[in-house]
Amino acid sequence: MKAAVELIPERGWTAVSTRTLAERAGVTPSVVHYHFPSLSSLLNEAATGQMSKMLAGLNELMESAPSPAEAIETMLTSVQEYTGADTASLLFIEAYLASTRDDDLRERIARSAAEFRRRFGEWLEQHEVPAPFETAAVLAASVDGLLLHRGLGLTANDPSAVLRRLLSTSPEEERQCEQ
Repeated sequence: MKAAVELIPERGWTAVSTRTLAERAGVTPSVVHYHFPSLSSLLNEAATGQMSKMLAGLNELMESAPSPAEAIETMLTSVQEYTGADTASLLFIEAYLASTRDDDLRERIARSAAEFRRRFGEWLEQHEVPAPFETAAVLAASVDGLLLHRGLGLTANDPSAVLRRLLSTSPEEERQCEQ
């Protein structure tokens, strides 16, 4: 799994072969096929495992935030390490691209994203944010989009101010967000 997580960003999803994966892992190709029915299933497991870890980390950060505005700040601060050219970003970009041609991978990524959105929506609901599940969906997609744009060299100036406005529950809170 570790070898797959390293090779996907280095070579690209389609350039990872059983042979190169086995060499990197220090095993024979037959060991790879003994543990996984196909190379594709191994790559899917490796990529979605990393995605699940990242989303679990975001869930932990969100749970520790005292307010929705702080949750946004915390999330955006935590994703600063993802430049779009780092190995984690490249792994996710490759997985998203591969999921357009692999129904199993697409379903696995969608389940992880849906679970994050559900948990975030529940947290927003507890904090009395209007339309909490819809807001969670938009915020999650926004963070994904910001990360994908970084891969293109595009950044946004202070996206947290814009995203915090989505979370405001009153005109007074909205004014505080703008300050």
